[in-house]
Amino acid sequence: IADHFFMKTRASWGHCYECSNGHLDLWFYVKQYNSIQVEKCSGIIYKNHNYSGHQYFLKRGDYPDSQKSFSLCNSIRSYHVILQESSAWSVSQFQLYEKEELQGQMLELTDDCPAVPGCIHLPEICSLNALGHSWILYEMPNLRGQQYLLKPREYRRFLD
Repeated sequence: IADHFFMKTRASWGHCYECSNGHLDLWFYVKQYNSIQVEKCSGIIYKNHNYSGHQYFLKRGDYPDSQKSFSLCNSIRSYHVILQESSAWSVSQFQLYEKEELQGQMLELTDDCPAVPGCIHLPEICSLNALGHSWILYEMPNLRGQQYLLKPREYRRFLD
């Protein structure tokens, strides 16, 4: 499934850049666009090229004034599509561990959690395992602050 990510001029007529399946470096295109539209799948925009720097999650929809929405429109450099499994049998799990190398007490999440410290009873989280789907971690409770995209894989250390 290809996603479509459009950037449009303020007037939104005539000038449009379409990006499918992610893009490593959008600088040439972004400097002239002020709004964003995401179709089909969700995605992440990054402040730096090569999928690095601050991350902002974009669910399907329109973002008519992306400069206000993300306060960085002129510095959006890359976009990554988040593909969702289409199988009804696919279960998404997120395992949190109190020690590095996926050791110690473990807590498993299968749904959104607005405030991790309120949902879990671990003294600290030093490693984790994202299974099934990609997950978005937020720096602050209630889905606020800086965002981190975690693709399905093991994160054996805090800095992974």
